[in-house]
Amino acid sequence: MKMLKIPAIVLAVAVSGYDRGHMAPAGDMPTAQAMAQSFSLANMVPQAPENNRGVWAKSVEKATRNYVRRAAGDVYVITGPVYVPNIAQSPGIGPGQVRVPKYLFKLIYDQSKNRAWAYWQENSDATRASRPISYGELVKRTGIEFLPGVSPA
Repeated sequence: MKMLKIPAIVLAVAVSGYDRGHMAPAGDMPTAQAMAQSFSLANMVPQAPENNRGVWAKSVEKATRNYVRRAAGDVYVITGPVYVPNIAQSPGIGPGQVRVPKYLFKLIYDQSKNRAWAYWQENSDATRASRPISYGELVKRTGIEFLPGVSPA
């Protein structure tokens, strides 16, 4: 009998109540192949279900998608998890102790306008929509310079 090996994140979210939150949403993919690749487990983190299906999908991703469609030039989007105080000390779920991020961010950089801002959301069901933060504030909160050599307004 062949044993089925289930990836840790799939098992962890199945038993925890978290969603498999896509960092790059399938709905933004330009081709069927890209959409299929968006389901890679490397593109997912445990995300609070009300956050994932609510404010993240309806406010953050929708607003980003609408902005990119209207933009005149290239727009770069960087999405990621933030583990507090660090990934090793973040809460884990499931037998593989898949780490749960405390926050999620989505950075938008409009190259033609040299303008950048970010959405910053706590990864919880109680999270409500909030105003975007500045690029400088995102750098301060994460300690990561996402756009080296660029000083967006």
